[in-house]
Formats: sequence, C-alpha cells, structure tokens
Amino acid sequence: MKLNNTNYFSPEAQMEYFGASQLKSFIQCENKAMAEISGEYKRPFSKALTMGSYVDAWFSDEMDDFIDLHPELFKKDGSLRADYVKCEQIIERAQKDSLFMGYMSGEKQKIMTGELFGYPFKIKMDSYHEGQMIVDLKVMASMLPVYSDGEWKTFIDAWGYDIQAYIYQQVVKYNTGKELPFYFAVLTKEDPTDLEVIHLPQWKINAAEAIVKHYVKEFDDVKRGVRPPKKCGKCDWCRQTKVLTAPIEYDDLLVG
Repeated sequence: MKLNNTNYFSPEAQMEYFGASQLKSFIQCENKAMAEISGEYKRPFSKALTMGSYVDAWFSDEMDDFIDLHPELFKKDGSLRADYVKCEQIIERAQKDSLFMGYMSGEKQKIMTGELFGYPFKIKMDSYHEGQMIVDLKVMASMLPVYSDGEWKTFIDAWGYDIQAYIYQQVVKYNTGKELPFYFAVLTKEDPTDLEVIHLPQWKINAAEAIVKHYVKEFDDVKRGVRPPKKCGKCDWCRQTKVLTAPIEYDDLLVG
C-alpha cells in the first residue's frame, strides 16, 4: 500500500503498517489498540492534543485544512477561542527564534516506509533535512520531569518518545543507508512559552531498539488474529467493554 497524506491514518494503513504511536498504544493496551484500528474505539476529544495539532498544522503548511476539520476552534463571532489564541502566541514565539525555525525548515510531513525486524513500519516526519537530521515537533505543557511508574522521568522517557526516535531513524536508514541524528523541537504552553531544540543521544536511541524488537512480533500476532488482544483492565476502552463474570475479593483491590 503506497501511503500519502490522505490515507496515512486510514484503517487499511494502520493494519498493514506499524508506527510509533501505534506501537506505544499496543504497549499500553492491546485491546484498545485493536479497537482503534478497527474503528470500534475513537479517541475522545482532547483540548491538549488539538492545541498541539494546531501548531503542527501551522508548521506543516496545512492550517487551512486543519481549520476546515475543526470548526470548534472558533466562537460564534468568528474569533479564536482562548486556547487557540495561545497557540498563535506559541507560534509567534517560535518565529522569533532563528535556531528553532532553522531546525523546523526541513521537508514537511515527509512519509517513508520500511522494515524493522522483518515487519513493515511507517513514519511521517515533521522536519526532514535529507542526509542531515530528523526533527520532530513537540508542543508540551512544560519540559519539567514527569512522575510516571513510581519515578521521575524526562518527558521523553515518560511518553516513549525515544521509541519514536528509534523507529524514525531506522526507517530513514532503511531507505537511505544513513543513520541521521534526531532532534526534538519543543514548544511549551507555559506563559510565556519556553522552547528548546533537544538532541537525543545515539545511546538513548539505541536503547529503544530492544523495546521495539521485543514487542513487534507479539503485536503482529494480535493484528493477524493469531491470538486475541490482552486487556489492560484500566483504560477507558477496557472499562467501557468490561463484563462482570464473578465477584472479586477484597484483597484484589490492592492489586496494582
């Protein structure tokens, strides 16, 4: 299946290819990931994600299409709602920094496909500098450490962005033979907006290889119906589809 901007997120593309977001979704809950691929589950509206998508759309020159898809951005009088006025301020801040804009000046939304460990993967890069580097745009609440799984982590570790970096880098290498350095171009929703260009060291990217290699065969088996998807029992989809079969014990409340 040849991918383009129209079919990149289609159910057919999601079934045929793995991607960074899909792999992370499977790690969180196989049941929910498969429901999303099949169309049974649709992610609820998230103001935070929509704000990030607004800034993404500006950098990728897709703002007109984005506005057409999101009439909720505007009040009845046609003016932007406050959250998206903030997005405009974030964009204005980025434009004032020449280094940031330089890193974001590569080819926009470049699509590539390739094989990792014998399985098909797809990527869509925010700013691809051919033969030089890969840059991914992130719009975050802040760049402060995040408390996750009982410990403080960088936002990169907490949200699995190192997995994304590994997949992007290796798919580019599959196509070009070159292992390019990976950067995050980060903007925050703080007032005032903070910004950084963050180089992810190669040792950190390499460490994510084991995670991808460990999970991809398992999840391919699920996608092909070799085994049923496991339920995490905690996410919104598992709660929505939960069927009681017997009472639980008091001690079960302590699990997890």
